[in-house]
Amino acid sequence: MTTPPVALTIAGSDSGGGAGIQADLKTFAAQRCFGASVITAVTAQNTKAVTDVHPIPPAAVASQLTAVLDDLSVAAVKTGMLGSAEVADEVAARARDGVLPHLVVDPVLISSTGYTLGVVAAIERLLPYAVVATPNVAEAATLLDRPVTTLAEMADAARDLAAGGARCVVVTGGDLRGGEQAVDALWLDGEVRFLRGPRVPTTHNHGSGCTFAAAIAARLAHGEQLVDAISQAKSYVARALAGATGWRIGGGIGPLDHFEWSPSVDSEGDNA
Repeated sequence: MTTPPVALTIAGSDSGGGAGIQADLKTFAAQRCFGASVITAVTAQNTKAVTDVHPIPPAAVASQLTAVLDDLSVAAVKTGMLGSAEVADEVAARARDGVLPHLVVDPVLISSTGYTLGVVAAIERLLPYAVVATPNVAEAATLLDRPVTTLAEMADAARDLAAGGARCVVVTGGDLRGGEQAVDALWLDGEVRFLRGPRVPTTHNHGSGCTFAAAIAARLAHGEQLVDAISQAKSYVARALAGATGWRIGGGIGPLDHFEWSPSVDSEGDNA
């Protein structure tokens, strides 16, 4: 049997299993990657709310990183909730040393239930080392301190966030209501294009941002080109959302079906 590539997630733990480390590892498995993890925080949460957050000390995060990187041949890395600027500094130092390949930065700032999970300064420390950053419209608005509510504003946000050093930025628009398509703005090589896919009629999307970023990292770990990895990750999230529409897990915002293997839906790119 072929040895699977190793993908590493650096993020917070979700006790409800829908987002964070748990969603990342499910996504890696679904994409046939061996998942490794570095936990930055332990959260008490479910589908209704995040009720408590316990950050992991930076030294313990550093120890986890060292343990993984000293033994495993990591092919791609995804970051989520970092929790503090000190943890971000530790991760950024490893990225600066070139030991975090194909770094995908999901700038987790606020949970889907409204709980603050991250600090802007922490995200800014990592952007210069990111192959791709994947903020949603709310995260992009927070990072830029301005509204991001239209396709034009998404395109401008992707361009301006890329000025922070990331090679590519995808501002995801799934949270914008209206229309039959979910549209993301992708900035790469000085150009913005829109990625279009079907809008899945569901309010159960807990962990969709984590899943999208983790799927990109997994596809990069397999050697896919960046735009292909992003497009395939978008299709995977659409299938995972659709697969869970009939689920009744919890009483709040439900999770995705990370193991949904329905036919692929291709995203279409066009220039802005």
